[in-house]
Amino acid sequence: MAKQVPTTCMRCAVGCGHVHLGSTNSYGLETVRGDPAHPVNQGLACGRGIRESANPDGDWLTRPLVREDGELIQTSWSAALSEVATAIRSAMDTDPDEVAILGSGQQTNEAAYALGKLARGGVGTRHYDANTTLCMASAVKAYYQAFGSDAPPPTYDDIPEAETHIVWGANPAVAHPVMFRWIRQSAADGRLVVVDPVETKTAGLADTHVSLAPGGDLALARAILRYLCDTDRIDRSFVREHTTGFDDVVAELPSVEQAASNAGVSVETVAELATLLESKTLVYWGMGVNQSVRGTATAGALINLCLASGNLGPGTGPFSLTGQANSMGTRVCSSKGSWPGHRPFEHPDHRQVVADAWGVPVSKLPADSGPGPVGILESSPAVVWTVATNPLAGFPDATAAESALEDSFLVVQDAFRSETAELADVVLPAATWGESEGTTMNMERTVSRVRAATETPSGVRQDIDIIADIAARVSPGLLPKPPVDPAEVFAEFAALTEGTKADCSGISHTRLDGERAVRWPAPDPKSEAGYRYYDAEGEWSFPTPSGKARFSTLRGSDLPEPAADDYPLTLTTGRESDGYNTGVRSRPDTPETPVARVNPETIDSYSHAVIDSDTESDRRTTVVSRRASVPVTLDADDAVPPGLIWLSIHHPMTNYLTIPAVDPQSNEPNFKQCAVRLVRPERPQTTARVAAEVND
Repeated sequence: MAKQVPTTCMRCAVGCGHVHLGSTNSYGLETVRGDPAHPVNQGLACGRGIRESANPDGDWLTRPLVREDGELIQTSWSAALSEVATAIRSAMDTDPDEVAILGSGQQTNEAAYALGKLARGGVGTRHYDANTTLCMASAVKAYYQAFGSDAPPPTYDDIPEAETHIVWGANPAVAHPVMFRWIRQSAADGRLVVVDPVETKTAGLADTHVSLAPGGDLALARAILRYLCDTDRIDRSFVREHTTGFDDVVAELPSVEQAASNAGVSVETVAELATLLESKTLVYWGMGVNQSVRGTATAGALINLCLASGNLGPGTGPFSLTGQANSMGTRVCSSKGSWPGHRPFEHPDHRQVVADAWGVPVSKLPADSGPGPVGILESSPAVVWTVATNPLAGFPDATAAESALEDSFLVVQDAFRSETAELADVVLPAATWGESEGTTMNMERTVSRVRAATETPSGVRQDIDIIADIAARVSPGLLPKPPVDPAEVFAEFAALTEGTKADCSGISHTRLDGERAVRWPAPDPKSEAGYRYYDAEGEWSFPTPSGKARFSTLRGSDLPEPAADDYPLTLTTGRESDGYNTGVRSRPDTPETPVARVNPETIDSYSHAVIDSDTESDRRTTVVSRRASVPVTLDADDAVPPGLIWLSIHHPMTNYLTIPAVDPQSNEPNFKQCAVRLVRPERPQTTARVAAEVND
């Protein structure tokens, strides 16, 4: 008889507790609902989290596949894993960096830890990423520069205490519905302000929407800081006692008028935003800030606003909104940008601790954390192994990504058949939500359990068992042999974090079984953290050399591809209400041709490039960038400002257009802005992508 199983929703990074009821008659989940005993959401759950957990769409993978004579055919697990191991060992013999491993925020903490341990300690490759560089790396860099440690200082407990909520380059009404409910409830007696070029769903529900120029975020943040200085709104006491670098930042600020003009807003708008910071304010930001060549500088500038206005402490502060469900967990567990527990990657003492714990020579560990996913594929690795990620659809400049993947020995480990899987040499079917065991970590640092409520099909294995089986073949003894006990792997990870900035040594599966969720740092079995860097006596302590928070002086890079005469429009990307990542499990009805949201004025201005049909819903054109041409259907939408083209991040064709430029600090790609033009299709299109041959 099926039983109710408490678990955690893996639909986004809010980390809501769920209760799953497995089917009594067949494989799958019969019921999914919010868990009233879970301290994060106390029974709340969004409709899409319930729907997609209970009945995800997509083409399920149920048997290992290998490529023979150009076709993917079913094979045994033994044969598939043997091919993978042979390819990895051969590449390792040439150079460990010939092996590229791409993980994901869809893995459990235990699987992410095991994959990172194998990548860094078994293979020894620099070319490893946990997918966080595609979404959160700019925020991570900004946090380190400001506070000496990753993760936002506030928690969900601070949302009801805030009086003003500024949502900048994010759309939580779509991306984080349960969290947005808390924000709206708090803002009912205060203010909700959204800063975004597009009038998103969140902006439509706000008290104020500030529509700025695409890429103008850094200029606007600098304009606000200058206004705070000019009107004597700086919290001088906080700045003097608890920060460094303020005078250096102020010395480089432009005038309010100049910065406002660069941001595409009025001085009056700057004044309104600056005045709001006099109240208790939480500043949230998301991919609209991070996914830019200016991502780290802009995130740092938003933190600057909090520091300068004294908005640090309970009910206030900078709060980055994480996208993927376990992106925070991969940052803490996976050995991507730091060793487990946020141990500094290049620090010799920490490297030795990690090497000793893993039983490998320290010389085996790569010297640095690697170039990020764009740089990884640009290096043309011999082997690429992807785990719960879809780089063909998710990487910028997908034509180049496709070429690199086709030239490699490609291993795809996933639950669903993706665009990347179609190119694979070996496909390894993995368990998904509702089938997996382990833990996850939400955006406010809370760890909770993930449990299986249904058995997996006979041809499907847990991520951690697949990783362990490959490890046994390429680095024997590094990981336990499958089936692996996730509780033992978590215990190993937690012990390695003892005494670190992200101390999880007081957390265990047993403790989570009783308490449902625990927020780190938790250095003992009774402790749990609240607001970071601030103690019960109201004293501040930051893990920086001076013990103080640091203002950011980053100026940011020039936009890599501003609109110009030959490409006069700007393409940006955003989330659909029911989209998820590249959509392999949430877009069953996605049209082959993407839908481009465009202002009616823009459509009128470029009517020569549009084929009209009998209905406005079938107007067609071709969006052309310097990398590719993609036919689209037009959706006339006043929410999109003139001159801007909006495409869904979830459609597999969008990234054929985007540019592979990255932030110089974080290596995060510039997904949110590139130059495009509209061209009239010469004939009806039967394929979603026009050849990536663009005549300039």
